[in-house]
Amino acid sequence: MTSRELPEAILAAIRNALAEDIGAGDVTTNSIVPPDARMSGRIIAKQAGVVAGLDVAAATFRLLERGVEFLPRVEEGATVQNRQVLADLTGPARALLTGERTALNILGRMSGIATLTRQFVEAVAGTKAVILDTRKTAPGLRLVDKLAVQRGGGQNHRVGLYDMILIKDNHIDFAGSLAEAVRRARGAGNGLCEAPTRQVEVEVRTLEDVRTALKLGVERILLDNMSTEMMSEAVTLTNGRAKLEASGNVTLENVRKIAETGVDFISIGALTHSASVFDVSLDFIKV
Repeated sequence: MTSRELPEAILAAIRNALAEDIGAGDVTTNSIVPPDARMSGRIIAKQAGVVAGLDVAAATFRLLERGVEFLPRVEEGATVQNRQVLADLTGPARALLTGERTALNILGRMSGIATLTRQFVEAVAGTKAVILDTRKTAPGLRLVDKLAVQRGGGQNHRVGLYDMILIKDNHIDFAGSLAEAVRRARGAGNGLCEAPTRQVEVEVRTLEDVRTALKLGVERILLDNMSTEMMSEAVTLTNGRAKLEASGNVTLENVRKIAETGVDFISIGALTHSASVFDVSLDFIKV
């Protein structure tokens, strides 16, 4: 994916990040570096892991100066080693120096998310379980974070509150019962949510709730903080009549055991809210 193919929402997030950092102008760079000066540099990994966001980093520089040349040296989602060169770039010195921190911040965050995602994906290899993200993303960076999950080999859950109906315990409490909550969701059919066209998923905590959800014909059931023994029973009980998603307290230590219960999906908030930033640097030379 090139910077021109990035969704407008991601480009808008980059613009906001640049505006946050630059404000009225990079007073240090603009005071010291001549307008016509040029530089070259290379982005280097300072740890082993999975790279994600080189195209987003390139877009960051090019939003400041279209003439920046950005040449990736690895593929998106590639596993790299410490000190490996990730990209070469050349362009106006002011643009490179001004955009450096924003580009590295985004690249480091995305690569950290991709690296953690890949660890979970590899941990469940050989099972049918698909690793999903959640909405526990950095405000303003939802699509950036979710793109990083994809680059790490995971898949995206709903992007926001608008593209899928997910009935949780608070919704059930307001409706009075799981059945009534599902009935209301399916009957909404207004211009805002167009509920009948949305997939319905319900959150359950007991096997009796699983039975109720199956009777209601919901497409997807979220098994919230269930033991692996209960998950296995839910898989047997469901027998393919709905997709099952495990969620809650998933770690690298227990994700394999969860996957082996036979669930279809495992959603993990930690992918985006607890991933360590991947360490990258940008070394410059004057042209």
